Amino acid sequence: MTELRIRSAGPDDLDTVLAFWRTAAEGTSISDDRAGVERLVARDPQALLLAELGGELVGTVIAGFDGWRCHLYRLAVRPDRRRRGVATALLAAAEERFVRLGGRRADAMVLVRNERAQHAWRAAGYGPEEWWRRWVKPLTG
Repeated sequence: MTELRIRSAGPDDLDTVLAFWRTAAEGTSISDDRAGVERLVARDPQALLLAELGGELVGTVIAGFDGWRCHLYRLAVRPDRRRRGVATALLAAAEERFVRLGGRRADAMVLVRNERAQHAWRAAGYGPEEWWRRWVKPLTG
């Protein structure tokens, strides 16, 4: 059995990550394009974490820290590798990163309709804060 490896994404990984999200991630984001992921990696080279087995991408998470808050996005695991500890390992790496940077609390974007994801986040110790509502304004047309 090959050991799971967690590492930060580099510029050479971006096309692979975008293709992976099309098959493993729930929903799409306005930033799910080459330019958006390039900006992320250029601004914070440690934020996009990859999980690999035998050199093959099996999971991702974005662990963004703005100096005040810790945000988690795009936790995705290849469907045939789910429920095998990949998400747990990715979240542990993300949380370790946040602690090193001085973060105090992490939050995650989870689609309301994605019950599988809600179960996974709860199992990882996260819970919804129902008194908050996400407000969004697109900045581009």
